[in-house]
Amino acid sequence: MNLFQLRAFDAVAREGSFTRAAERLFISQPAVTGHVKALEEHYQITLLRRTARRVELTEEGTRLAAITRAMFGLAEEAQAMLEANRQLLTGRLEVAADGPHRVMPMLALLRERYPGITVNLRLGNAQETLGALLGEHADVAVLTEIEPRKGLHLQSLCQSRLCALLPAGHAWAKAEGDLPLAELDKQIMVLREPSSTTRRTFDKACAQSAVQPRVLLELDSREAVTEAVAAELGIGVVSSTEVAHDPRVVARPLSGAGLVNQHMIGCLERRRELRLIQAFLGLAARV
Repeated sequence: MNLFQLRAFDAVAREGSFTRAAERLFISQPAVTGHVKALEEHYQITLLRRTARRVELTEEGTRLAAITRAMFGLAEEAQAMLEANRQLLTGRLEVAADGPHRVMPMLALLRERYPGITVNLRLGNAQETLGALLGEHADVAVLTEIEPRKGLHLQSLCQSRLCALLPAGHAWAKAEGDLPLAELDKQIMVLREPSSTTRRTFDKACAQSAVQPRVLLELDSREAVTEAVAAELGIGVVSSTEVAHDPRVVARPLSGAGLVNQHMIGCLERRRELRLIQAFLGLAARV
């Protein structure tokens, strides 16, 4: 079956004229006539009656026109959908992030610029976020302290410094300036799980400076760390970009070596040129 012939017939059936059908398809009138004639001859059927004033459908032509109208109507609907997606009028973006604080401003910019885009946000720890990206469960990901690897496109987003999270009534909470990492030696602390990026950075910095805090409680979320500190169970550690606005706790930046984290935004290299991913990467540079 020749789709060019069917397309020509469908245009004539819709327009009731070979001339207007040619204008609709952006081809010459003889080309339209030739396609329809070839279709009729191939299947030994009369689809159109040509009169001096107009073109009429035969009974068989009417039945075929109902089919081609549905068929090419769906094709036009698909084209409209794809065109809207290309212009970022519609679409869906799967985003993964190892925390909400850095990704939310980017999503706000995306909604402002492209209100028709639907976003699915997947939050997890560093390993889960990287796994979602590499497993193609996410189009883009906001990551922390990720080593470059083949097939992964990364661009810098921002830096953060580790902070000590103190109960508001703690003696150190009212002091100004940075808190030396050495002060945490032998202090009772409540920290994230060992696999979290914040915890790994903190443990590495402590090892380099021979600081040995007393970790008595490990928690699986930054929110839980905040609650534990507010309950005066110990001192916590959070990223400077994730400090909660909570009057029960006070964050003081830590001073010392190895306390800075680099945050990145990434996607698979082979998907980098996709229009929606490009748009998101561009918006990230404005945050």
